[in-house]
Amino acid sequence: MLPHDPAARAVAVTGADGMVGRALQTAAAARGVPLVCLSRADLDVTVAEQVRASFGDIRPDVVVHLAAYTAVDRAEDELDLAMAVNRDGAANVAAAAREVGARVVFVSTDYVFDGSASRPYRPDDPACPVNAYGRTKWLGEQAVRAADPRNAILRTSWVFAPWGKNFVRTIASRSLQDLELRVVGDQWGRPTSAQDLAVALLLLAEDPSRTGTMHFANAGVTTWYELAASAIALLRDAGREPRARLTEVTTPEYPTRARRPRYSVLDTTRFTEWTKITPRDWRRALADTIEALASEANA
Repeated sequence: MLPHDPAARAVAVTGADGMVGRALQTAAAARGVPLVCLSRADLDVTVAEQVRASFGDIRPDVVVHLAAYTAVDRAEDELDLAMAVNRDGAANVAAAAREVGARVVFVSTDYVFDGSASRPYRPDDPACPVNAYGRTKWLGEQAVRAADPRNAILRTSWVFAPWGKNFVRTIASRSLQDLELRVVGDQWGRPTSAQDLAVALLLLAEDPSRTGTMHFANAGVTTWYELAASAIALLRDAGREPRARLTEVTTPEYPTRARRPRYSVLDTTRFTEWTKITPRDWRRALADTIEALASEANA
């Protein structure tokens, strides 16, 4: 990993109270990286003047922009709100950062792709989102790129953690109930530990030479069904007693408000070439998360 420069000014983090923000705070503390954490209550990124005033006071070198609208299905019906946060909010953050000379590290999503590929998506592949959420994040990316060529965009996928609202935590909780869990087995991607993603973001924040777009996700390709089955098996190994019945279904059998890409596997080669770090397998990352959830339940 890259050494931290103690002379650098603090890194500002928007959306610091979210799932990845919490992981970022822990990772930064371990690496001795000072953060200025801005929660939604501290900073409404949809209000340009508020963002300018905040960055004018903080005057960071880097802004890690995590604040986002992430409700994929609701975005279909709340497009104006999703646009205000994901597109306009990103534009506001990028413009205010440019005014104080700061770089932006922006977190984006695999959902900017349409899922029609037959090999992992590279950072330079054309974007073609198939749902409202993906479109808003793609427009946010464009705003960040246009604001400053020094900015960096890190796309990720299927993020999970022992905290916050995410698929793995939901499966772990619901698997302890006597019910049927119907999970799609024909959508492919790369799960990502929020903790591992946080370290990747810090590496980008600490090195101003890392610009442009790259991908980060844990290694290995899987489906939502296999991810759920693996989480349940790990819970059982940890001494919990899953009672739910897991059923594999197809996408047509599990309709959702927003269309999901069938295949949104991200190619992380560019990230590995730069850092010389190969992301660990998603199963190892999942095991750590399930261990944390089981320990919390047994405390």
